[in-house]
Amino acid sequence: MSAARGVAVGIILLIIIGVVISASVKIVDSGHRGVLLHWNAVDLTQPPLEEGLHFVVPFQDEVVNIEVRTLKYASDARSASRDLQTVETTVTVNYHPNREAVHRLYKDIGLDYENRVIQPAIEETVKQVTAKYNAEELITKRPLVKQDIEAAITERLNQFEVVTEVISITDFEFSPLFAQAIESKVEAEQNALRAENDLRRIEVEAKQREANAIGLANANIAEAKGEAEAIAIINRALAENPNYLDWLKTQAWDGKLPLVVGEGGTPFIQIPIKP
Repeated sequence: MSAARGVAVGIILLIIIGVVISASVKIVDSGHRGVLLHWNAVDLTQPPLEEGLHFVVPFQDEVVNIEVRTLKYASDARSASRDLQTVETTVTVNYHPNREAVHRLYKDIGLDYENRVIQPAIEETVKQVTAKYNAEELITKRPLVKQDIEAAITERLNQFEVVTEVISITDFEFSPLFAQAIESKVEAEQNALRAENDLRRIEVEAKQREANAIGLANANIAEAKGEAEAIAIINRALAENPNYLDWLKTQAWDGKLPLVVGEGGTPFIQIPIKP
């Protein structure tokens, strides 16, 4: 009986030791941080526990795992523009909890911080920003609107120890009637711009044709002046020296006897106009 009792006591001791060891050893999973609790109260004096094995006071301490890898949250936001046009958009936020402050996040908000913090921040921010612009500006100034929304969401979430990485905003969607009106206006502006470009092209081509005509006229005038000057030079030479004509004939003769000769045996040779 004593031997059996000893075995039972040993088994009980082993069970107690196993339970104590199990309560003393806590594991923080990869990609997580551990929040240390003393009697279910967050210990803000201790930094979040890193990944791996940790020993705590059994039955007194607990460890809550909080994922700190990049997470994604998408929210559909409905708002109104400054000119009271209904706007619908989807905002996607890539974020992660502040790795050095997850214990404060857990103490102030808990694990359901997406619904308690991120979703309201997105909805309220989109409403505030879109109310500053009219519907047309939401389309034409989209980069500026996106920048305003990103800055406001980032600032607000940082207050709750949530770090934003990338914020994506899909196209702003309006009512079908308003979207059709915007499309018609854009098409009219494009047609007007195309017509203006065609007009400019026609004006440029007309100026080019005018310039070409002026250049051709100037060339003809210059050629006529050159021929007149050449004739004047020849006339002066003939007036000063009657033998100048015979000299021109000899300069132009190629040494071959012509088929037709003039009176006195002088060949008919074409006299150049230009000297």
